[in-house]
Amino acid sequence: MTLAIGLYIACELIANVTAVKPIVLGSLGVVVPAGVFIYALTFTLLDLIHERLGKRGARQVIGTAFCANLLLAAYAQLTVWWPAPAFFDGQASVARVLGATPRIVGASLIAYLAASLLDAEVFAWWRARVGGYRWGRVLVSNAVSTAVDSLVFVTLAFAGVLPVLPLVVGQYVVKMVVTVLSLPLIYGIHAGTRVPLAPRRPRTVTP
Repeated sequence: MTLAIGLYIACELIANVTAVKPIVLGSLGVVVPAGVFIYALTFTLLDLIHERLGKRGARQVIGTAFCANLLLAAYAQLTVWWPAPAFFDGQASVARVLGATPRIVGASLIAYLAASLLDAEVFAWWRARVGGYRWGRVLVSNAVSTAVDSLVFVTLAFAGVLPVLPLVVGQYVVKMVVTVLSLPLIYGIHAGTRVPLAPRRPRTVTP
């Protein structure tokens, strides 16, 4: 489970750094942030964490990742603002990569917090009320939370600057494709983190 939590937080941080570059998905012409693929994995990882640690544990991990994202954003801004020596000629590149606007950073954190908490709620409700296979509740909770995440982030970050609807649809489709492809992960990590049974002690017979 430590591995799943570490991967979850790592994916969150990597997605925020790589989201600075928009990419085009082949001949489809759909434009999405480069970080959308690895970010989509976080919803499946969160469901796995929820499966093992419960709603309270999932919320604690969400809070930890949120603080890690705040630290990343703050330190990235500090790195951009800090004066560089005269021989350094990469300030413009550093500012372009790390100096995300406050609007985009704020949109990312708000969308993350809202979607992650909703994911935990939907997952808990489905497991308690519906049950069924693990992959089913992961798919349902991700379908709801990724929709909210895409809508909130794109609206807050790009409304009035870029067309919102195509970006929302593109992100949602990509996130759901990654979700489906990552479903085996919940079984692989779950199997790999089982606690081995303690060996039985031999019975002793007293005379």
